[in-house]
Amino acid sequence: MPKTWKDIVLEAKKEVTLLQPSEVKTKLEQATDLILIDVREKDEYDQGHLPKSFHVPRGVLEITVEKNLRDPQTELILYCAGGGRSAVAARALKEMGYQNVASMEGGFEAWKWAGYPMGSEMESK
Repeated sequence: MPKTWKDIVLEAKKEVTLLQPSEVKTKLEQATDLILIDVREKDEYDQGHLPKSFHVPRGVLEITVEKNLRDPQTELILYCAGGGRSAVAARALKEMGYQNVASMEGGFEAWKWAGYPMGSEMESK
C-alpha cells in the first residue's frame, strides 16, 4: 500500500531530533553556532520568519546545504509552517551524513502562537 504524506512525516519524526519552539528560542538566545533554516516557500518566508534564519526552500535544500556546508557536525535546525516539511527535510540531511540536524515541532505557527519574536528582513540578508 502506498504511503501518504502523513505516513512519511510520521516516519521522519521518529528518525530525527524534534525540538520545541522554546528550546529553539533558548538556543538562539545562547548564540550557539547553529544554523536555522526556514524550508518554506518564499511567499511564506516573506510573511514572517524566525530571527537569524536563512531561507532555503525545501526543493533546493539538499543541493544548497551540500554546496555551502562542509562540516557534517554543524548544528542545523529546520522549520516550516507546521513541522512536517522540516521533519522530512531533516531526515534527508541526516541521510546525507549531517549528524546534528533537528526539526522544530509545530513550525512557524507554533513559534508565532507562543508569542516569540519575529525576524526582520534585515537580519536574514
